[in-house]
Amino acid sequence: MQKYKKGSKKLLNAWAIYDWANSVYPLVISTAIFPIYYGIITDDYINFLGISFKNTALISYVTAFAFIILVFLSPLLSGIADYTGGKKFFMKLFCYSGSASCILLYWFEIDNLDLSLLYYFIALIGFWASLVFYNSYLPEIAFPEQQDKISAKGYAMGYFGSVILLLVNLIMINFPDLFGITDSNGVVAEIMAMKISFVMVGFWWFLFSQYTFYYLPGIKYYNQIKSQSGSEIKSRNVIFSGFIELKSVWDELKTNYTLKVFLLSFFIYSIALQTVILVATYFGEAEIQWGEGEKTFGLILSILLIQLVAMAGALISARISDKLGNFKTLIGLNFIWALICLFGYYVETSLEFYFAAGLVGLVMGGIQALSRSTFSKLIPKTNNNTSYFSFYDVSQKLSIVIGMTLFATIDQITGSMRNSILLFVIFFIIGAVILIKLDKKTV
Repeated sequence: MQKYKKGSKKLLNAWAIYDWANSVYPLVISTAIFPIYYGIITDDYINFLGISFKNTALISYVTAFAFIILVFLSPLLSGIADYTGGKKFFMKLFCYSGSASCILLYWFEIDNLDLSLLYYFIALIGFWASLVFYNSYLPEIAFPEQQDKISAKGYAMGYFGSVILLLVNLIMINFPDLFGITDSNGVVAEIMAMKISFVMVGFWWFLFSQYTFYYLPGIKYYNQIKSQSGSEIKSRNVIFSGFIELKSVWDELKTNYTLKVFLLSFFIYSIALQTVILVATYFGEAEIQWGEGEKTFGLILSILLIQLVAMAGALISARISDKLGNFKTLIGLNFIWALICLFGYYVETSLEFYFAAGLVGLVMGGIQALSRSTFSKLIPKTNNNTSYFSFYDVSQKLSIVIGMTLFATIDQITGSMRNSILLFVIFFIIGAVILIKLDKKTV
């Protein structure tokens, strides 16, 4: 019991380490190297299930479908976790399946597209599903006054750790001979280095997560808590308990104006935020005019710039929120995001793309970390934190489904991703306006 003392530095750091472990997935797989690899091995239009898809639209649709699955999977598993105390078990399950699928991406080939997309699909689900349980630990291990800082610290550690691996991957891809990587079996060394980077992500994610899993409380701890409180598990309700709890959270939102309106704003601006994060590299690969031999290095360099700036941005936003409050800080971040998207529509050269990347990094870490900690502070005291974070998570995933579907559809119809970017300006502005009204209401 002493091992899991709430607010202890060791426990908080162990929790934050998981950001260090898993952030290599969204950086290397979702954001940096995989989109470049995917763009290289696929034509502009590819056939899948008998339909001709624009390559960027296809990967966007697959991503959206994965999040549809997650919308239904997350409450199912979170409910079981709350009733059985098995949140660490499920966090491990998705961590390990996700990391294993990253390794399998080594065999992602256009000639075996069905199975290849399945590897991508499972890795995506593994990352996002594990976050449901990871985030739900925050109010249990940290006091309210600690949550902004430890949430920001987690994101900062994630950015820093993922940058280290990406730097190694960048050197490996640009100088494969230094690592003994050569052309073989028709695969050029640069492409082989990208494949190896996927394997490195899988092992990094798996290995560093072990420190977190050692310190976070597991099923024995929660069973002790339940026995002390005299609560019993209603096994017949376990399967549907997550959905029951979501309905309960929904009912409670009717009487919690602040939390309800914040979630509405979060849902709307997340439609734009999460989609931009997921498609930025695909946009850079397809829409930016790169110099001869500049594309791969330039795209990875841009992502590195985003991560380095985002690390500082998360910490700066936490300090600003201490002085101005969470709502005012989030309002400012949303307006900045709207301006970035408007600027992004006109970006054509590599220099302009680098500048846009710096701006994105400045506000990306801040809005993500602050959104998580704001929600954590707004939820009422409860023993079912996982259910509240599942609701938060479902909101985020639904926003991604909407955002990616809108993006893919506009991309498929118009043949350009630029038109989708303009739409996201509206979502950020609406999110900011809602927060302005909420801030005035709560003052």
